[in-house]
Amino acid sequence: MPDLSGRLALVTGANRGIGLAIARALAREGCNLVLTGRDERALAKTRLELEKLRVQVLAQSCDVRSPESVDHLFAQVRALRKPLDILINNAGIAHPNRTVADLPYPTWMEVIDTNLNGLFLMTQAALAVMKRGSTILNNLSVAAERTFPGLAAYNASKHGALGFTDTLREELRPKGIRVIALLAGATDTEIWQTLWPKAPRRKMMSAESVAQTAVDALRLPENTTVEKIVIRPSIGTL
Repeated sequence: MPDLSGRLALVTGANRGIGLAIARALAREGCNLVLTGRDERALAKTRLELEKLRVQVLAQSCDVRSPESVDHLFAQVRALRKPLDILINNAGIAHPNRTVADLPYPTWMEVIDTNLNGLFLMTQAALAVMKRGSTILNNLSVAAERTFPGLAAYNASKHGALGFTDTLREELRPKGIRVIALLAGATDTEIWQTLWPKAPRRKMMSAESVAQTAVDALRLPENTTVEKIVIRPSIGTL
């Protein structure tokens, strides 16, 4: 299996949940990291934690919805003078359960802006510093293929993100850059405080198990075709 040691990986939404778990897993593999999120204090704490694993860590706050914020982040990435080997598009938000008739437009826009427009902005900026052999992994959700009533904005953002991911894969295939869609089922993270506060978390997967699946996909040989990975809790359904 390819060694990830010394490679440069960027993880969005890296200050908690699945993003943090992926950052930790990559650090254990020896990856140097660029960590982004909107919580500067949490990012600083994560940077100190992961630097103990003797990897280089750049922690920079970034609002993926803002072209200016994304440009500022990638100015710092370019200053590292290293190609970006791995992009983990993980940043995302949800919204409380509301029917379409009751869903406020600002809520709709915030979710679409973060989960879909942010995905586009980060990917477009990253392509300028990626080369053949790199990998883009978009952490989506089973909501990219399933429909959950009351979650119109979340469903729409994830369905759109999967369509974007599939298009990106075909465009980058000739350039030797892999694009993987990770569709995880119910995972025990803070997002459930928004989606479904009383959800039975004991039935859910851990963020660490999802992160390990992501890293296993990244370690597959470059000539291995991996387009979509779907993982769900093994016990019951939610």
